[in-house]
Amino acid sequence: MAGPRDTDAGRLDEWSPRLLKSRLYQRLLVDIIIGALAPGEQLDENALAKRYGGGLAGIREALARLALEGLVVRRARVGTSVAPLDLMGAREAFEARCLIEVQCAGLAAAHASEAQIAAIRATLADGEQAVADNDSAALAAMDEAFHVAVAAASGNRALAKMVVPLHHQTARYWLYAMKGPTNDDSYTALNEHRALADAIASRDVARARAEMLKVLGDFPAEMKRTLEGR
Repeated sequence: MAGPRDTDAGRLDEWSPRLLKSRLYQRLLVDIIIGALAPGEQLDENALAKRYGGGLAGIREALARLALEGLVVRRARVGTSVAPLDLMGAREAFEARCLIEVQCAGLAAAHASEAQIAAIRATLADGEQAVADNDSAALAAMDEAFHVAVAAASGNRALAKMVVPLHHQTARYWLYAMKGPTNDDSYTALNEHRALADAIASRDVARARAEMLKVLGDFPAEMKRTLEGR
């Protein structure tokens, strides 16, 4: 049972400056991915601090992280803006994800601890509600958390570090340029994610790799359908 010291520590951690800055980054990131902050949009630091409820230091740190990922562009005497969509970059990121995340899925099936498997499943706990509400922000955050959890469970830190920026590049194109999936698409995707979690939990390496390919989908085909006016 937690004593007073444990309870206080939990509260302090919940409101720590480091965690708050991380939340600011996450909220900015999701809004860029879903297009709430549109490509090319100028980002005023004071306006962002007011909108997201953080201080200027936290906003600047979040923007610096996003700039390193290529999601915002910072220019002296011009300011910061959301990076334009890069179709070729998104396609290359998708191809890299197919190589890296399939390997991560296989490694996770072979090596994940029970706690890591539980963490993977936990990312999907609110999936039904997010799909029913057509909540793009919740779906984007859930998808990222799932892929990060699988990568972490692989036990290969070098591979895991590559997953996050690649995921951001492709998710942004899926959700903004392609105007997001339909509800049926989202339910199908949720079930594919669950099937992957089941494969990892059953320690089936080959099945986990195959299920990850299903989860990743077919970027070139989706792009073609979008350009043809899907």
